[in-house]
Parts: sequence; C-alpha cells; structure tokens
Amino acid sequence: MFTAIKTAFTSKGLDMPEYTVLNKTEDSAPSPPYEERQYPETKWVSTSIQGMVLKEATSKGFRRLFNYIQGANKSGVKIEMTSPVPTKVVPGAGPNCENTFTVSFFIPPENAANPPEPTDKDVFIDSWPAQTIYARTFGGFAKDDDWLTNSQELAKDLKDKPLNQSYWFTAGYDSPFKMFSRRNEVWYVKAENSEQ
Repeated sequence: MFTAIKTAFTSKGLDMPEYTVLNKTEDSAPSPPYEERQYPETKWVSTSIQGMVLKEATSKGFRRLFNYIQGANKSGVKIEMTSPVPTKVVPGAGPNCENTFTVSFFIPPENAANPPEPTDKDVFIDSWPAQTIYARTFGGFAKDDDWLTNSQELAKDLKDKPLNQSYWFTAGYDSPFKMFSRRNEVWYVKAENSEQ
C-alpha cells in the first residue's frame, strides 16, 4: 500500500523501458537539448482513438489501458503500472480532420513473454522493434499547446536528421498527483527504424 502511494506522488519504483543514450546535444538557448536513444525491442499494451484533442484522447486511452492492467484481460491478471505513457500522434490529412492517437502502457519484463490477452476489443498487444528515438524533455503540467510546441521545435532541430515526420509521440512519466519535477517528453523515431 505504501509503495502504491509513494509511486502515485513520485513515480519512483515504476518499471520503464531501458535505453542507451547515443548522443545528447548541449543546452544552448533558444534550443533546449535533446537525446538520441537506442531502445531494444519492447512489448506494450495499446489502444487507438480518433479525435481532435490530445488530452481527451489520452485520458480515454489511459482509462482503457488502466482497466486492462487492473484485470480486464482473459487471465484476470493484475499488472503493475509502468512509465512512461506514450501517445503516438498521427495527424489527420487536413486541418479539420481527426488525428489518430495511440496510447500505450509498457508491459513489464515479468509479463512481456506472455502478456494476457485483453478482453476489450479496442485494446491490443503491440511489439515495438528495436529503434532509435530522438527525445526532448520538459517539465510542468503539459497542455496540448505545450506538447505541440515542443514537438515542432524538436522537428525543426532535427531537420537534418533522418526521421519520419508523419507521426510523433508524447510521453508522460508522472501521475497527476506529482506536483514538482515533472517529466514530459516528445519523441521522433529515426527514419531507418520507422516501420512501427
């Protein structure tokens, strides 16, 4: 019980996907630094939502996935909460078209070999290949404009890098109860690994 309370306020003790930092830029205004990271193959549980508003889609997806880890799966197994919660953002074809938001929870190592099958038809198990990700970190309680601004700034800083700009990710690391030292990230996948 104490651990659950502690993680709700600090996010410490949660399983996260491991990665190796290949390169990190210097912090030079006006461009904040970003990291180039190598991630191994990982397993996730995911759900996709069509919509216009990132926050609404993320909240809806989070609820579906939280139900899954609380036992809404064919094995009735509870799975520990993990971090971060990434959302893949695939922009719609036009300014008034819906975007596709795919929200995911990392499946911890003890469940990754044989993840329980979801009972919700809108929830699915997803394998992410080994890939290189460009990540920028920023703090605070991120709003839709913060995610968008940071993603656009990172895309601009990566203009000479081989990346797929047809989608990008938000990644939130903290519970809503954590008040300080919050960690948010925006990600782009290096193009040679962009089959995902």
